[in-house]
Amino acid sequence: MMKTLLVRGMLAGLIAGVLAFGFAYAFGEPSVNAAIGLEESGGHSHSHGDAPAPAPSSEEEELVPRDIQSTLGLLTGVLVYGVAIGGLLSLAFAFAQGRLGSLRPRLTALLLTAGAFTVVFLVPFLKYPANPPAVGQPGTIGSRTELYFGFVAVSLLVGIFATVFGRKLADRLGAWNAFLLAAAGYLAVIGIVAWLMPVVDEIPATFPASTLWSFRTASVGTQVTLWLALGLTFGAFAEKALNRRTTVAA
Repeated sequence: MMKTLLVRGMLAGLIAGVLAFGFAYAFGEPSVNAAIGLEESGGHSHSHGDAPAPAPSSEEEELVPRDIQSTLGLLTGVLVYGVAIGGLLSLAFAFAQGRLGSLRPRLTALLLTAGAFTVVFLVPFLKYPANPPAVGQPGTIGSRTELYFGFVAVSLLVGIFATVFGRKLADRLGAWNAFLLAAAGYLAVIGIVAWLMPVVDEIPATFPASTLWSFRTASVGTQVTLWLALGLTFGAFAEKALNRRTTVAA
């Protein structure tokens, strides 16, 4: 059964990835192109203190052409991400099914997806939101990446502990009260961690706010599309597989 759920989770991730790619291409690529155009035209500049950084050289050759980046490259990245998340979701579902009460597989899958979306993407995004090209100092990309993934790891770890804590309290306090206490504990701990971690703000003063807003809303929309499609699709797949197994056993 584990193998069946894993295959179906990865298939659901593949389907969700295709839908997320469509959203990202339609709504995200225009703001990316606008940001790249600003960078190439020198419409703004990165700044180190008071000294502006030199504009990028027009003679620098791209390792991957822009038309490939925005189509095949984007599709490949989103599909790999979707399949990986789908596989991990199926493993989490196999562990959680039956341990969250008498919930239908569809509802279990949706709850797991909503929790993972919040812990893995939404909360880290609020601390370190996505930025389009031309935003951020080239020399700090390594440290910014480490901060982001470090915060994702902490958020995921705290989320797991909060879930285990809430499950242990459910028998004594009831499911709803246990959920509220676990959620409050997660928010309190992650709020302290977010306050302690460095603030990263390298947006040039001349960068258009509308382009930044469009890029970030498209980033959120892409993730919502992927996670929602994943939860709905995998929930249907998992429920069908479990119902078939029950029928065969009967």
